[in-house]
Amino acid sequence: MTHESRLQAAAAVLAEARKTGRPCCRISERFGIQTLADAYAIQELNTRAALAQGRRPVGRKIGLTSLAVQQQLGVDRPDFGMLFADMERRDGEAIDTGRLIQPKAEGEIAFVLGRDLPAVDTTLGELVNAVEFVLPALEIVDSAIEDWKITLVDTVADNASSALYVLGRTPTKLSGLDLALEGMLLEKNGAQAAIGVGAACLGNPLEACLWLARTMAEVGRPLQAGDVLLSGALGPMVPVAAGDGLRLRLTRLGEVSCRFA
Repeated sequence: MTHESRLQAAAAVLAEARKTGRPCCRISERFGIQTLADAYAIQELNTRAALAQGRRPVGRKIGLTSLAVQQQLGVDRPDFGMLFADMERRDGEAIDTGRLIQPKAEGEIAFVLGRDLPAVDTTLGELVNAVEFVLPALEIVDSAIEDWKITLVDTVADNASSALYVLGRTPTKLSGLDLALEGMLLEKNGAQAAIGVGAACLGNPLEACLWLARTMAEVGRPLQAGDVLLSGALGPMVPVAAGDGLRLRLTRLGEVSCRFA
């Protein structure tokens, strides 16, 4: 197979796994995908296919924001994936697990932009000025790779393992907030499942968003007004299944919940 045909075949296998709900083996091994550039090329192929199908992009997700996880995978930066409108679920809504493969949940802070961020050298001040408000968020992550046995290449190619997200209903302005100190409690079925803090996300979720703004400008998909940015997990992932209920509480930003049917 040529290099291009291997990328296309890998993208097709991931898309089929998502469509059927049946996980696939590591595409990194099956198709000899080794570089981060190739992984993002595969993600881009499936992004273009989604756009051709009429799916509407509404933002991005940031992954690998934990320094411990970066060290584990041997990387020194986060990764990103696309968010589409059909990935959003409402606060308190029942989520159909039949659409998912092997879901887990993360507690995060979501940023909603009020201005475009087109520059590859976006400054922190420009980012802060562009943020309209922040919200509590649950990201439902879900790997198409069997048993979550992923490498960095596999997760990046698989849209950074993103599936769905749920936003809270309490928009809060950034003014006066120190997001590094924002505490998180994620409960499953009424019991503590994970705890965390904003500093677990690259030291401050704003740093993750600044990395994203610069990176998306570099790759030609700059962030725009209205985009939702899932800034990265504040604590460990929590496995979920049908019958489970989740509730995320943040210190000052409110809460958000969902259940799985």
